[in-house]
Amino acid sequence: MNLPVVSRILGMLLGMFSLTMIPPMLVSWHFDDGGWLTFLNGMGVILVAAAVFWLAGKPANSGMDLRLRDGFLIVALFWVVLGVAGSAPLIMSASLNISVTDAIFESISGLTTTGATILTGLDELPRSILFYRQMLQWLGGMGIIVLAVAVLPMLGVGGMQLYRAETPGPVKDNKLTPRITQTAKALYFIYAGITVACFAAYWIAGMDWFDALGHSFSTVAIGGFSTHDANIGYYAQIGHPNALTIEMIAVVFMLIGAANFSLHFLAWKNRSIKGYLQDPEFKAMITILLTVTTITVFYLFASGFYEGFAESMRKGLFQAVSIGTTTGFTTAKYSNWPGSLPVMLLLVSFIGGCAGSTGGGMKVIRWLLIYKQGAREVLRLIHPNAEIPVKLGTAAVPTRVIEAVWGFFSIYIVMFGVMMLLLMATGLDQDTAFSAIAATLNNLGPGLAGVADNFIEIPDLAKWISIFAMLLGRLEIFTLLVLFTPSFWDR
Repeated sequence: MNLPVVSRILGMLLGMFSLTMIPPMLVSWHFDDGGWLTFLNGMGVILVAAAVFWLAGKPANSGMDLRLRDGFLIVALFWVVLGVAGSAPLIMSASLNISVTDAIFESISGLTTTGATILTGLDELPRSILFYRQMLQWLGGMGIIVLAVAVLPMLGVGGMQLYRAETPGPVKDNKLTPRITQTAKALYFIYAGITVACFAAYWIAGMDWFDALGHSFSTVAIGGFSTHDANIGYYAQIGHPNALTIEMIAVVFMLIGAANFSLHFLAWKNRSIKGYLQDPEFKAMITILLTVTTITVFYLFASGFYEGFAESMRKGLFQAVSIGTTTGFTTAKYSNWPGSLPVMLLLVSFIGGCAGSTGGGMKVIRWLLIYKQGAREVLRLIHPNAEIPVKLGTAAVPTRVIEAVWGFFSIYIVMFGVMMLLLMATGLDQDTAFSAIAATLNNLGPGLAGVADNFIEIPDLAKWISIFAMLLGRLEIFTLLVLFTPSFWDR
């Protein structure tokens, strides 16, 4: 393993990350909130850490090729190191006055686009802090797209890896362009373009430029952070005339963010939406969300929880899409909804977004293949000697891919169970522990019971377990777990 080169790469990444302190400083100067010094100090600390990592790498070894194991280590450390570094200004902020654990929790929640928070009183916080939280999610979402589409497939893991089968339609070339650097640039362009469109839509709908920018960051990143305690529901709360329009804009861009960015790239390149209509995963996601939305709306209406069908439709549609895509925006406290609705929505977050999106969860493509595999087993009971392939579109999926999906599913459920038990061992009740792990492992954000609003009241040990769950979910399980196997470190 080429640890010196890994160290130098991390030093370089930290050096680049230190530049992200500049935008919040500019925001601080604009609003004169006095927070600029906090971010300047944070930049200094991160630059020192970058120098340490850079100098720890020996130049003599810098020409050695990186191996597969180095790739896993770099990817895992990228999120851990940047997540910890991102907490620096939060720790130093006199306005927040939070512990190191809480600062790291908030930073990693932002970068992994989970959206779980330990902060309250957002409406009174300095604008520079609010902007920084939103920006962390946007930067994390941009990193996730490149990770999911360009990096993890090279390491042999990740949802996009499933597209190596001869999948029909435009997504069979998961590199998009021949070189990874060109792929990254193309993805950045698409990601930034969608963000600008989202910002413009929010702004035209009546948000001020600060809220429009901040919410466009978290919407496209499928993050869920907001600049207000009431989240997106703030605009209805204050009686904004275009509150419904703002909510529907959020719904549209949540769906865009949860779709495979390969499809966005190809739609832009080919000037056609045919790719969306041909992609089995995208069609499955829309079908699932339509089904969940229908159940939610009619359940709310039949129970009389809201007055009239229109309000049930408005609240049900928004929350079903928000939770289903693992964004975590809220316009209503869905944990108080009647019957099985809160648990049903939380369970839908296990499906999540498409592979190659900023969404969390297990990814729609895996659930689609599990469904098709189950349907095949039922047919085999009737026709035991028949050769029945699992297909995506018209192409058969290799057995190795099906095995990989079941392996991922098994480990996901086992890790969920283990971490839930650990949270209960810290003193949390069953409902809180279940929803806390579901909300963090699926990169969702809001949970139920004791974590319905925020994670501030849970013990520090529970927060560290939740931090691990966020990283585990974002790195698609295996990328992080492989570091804990003895054979990984064998020479």
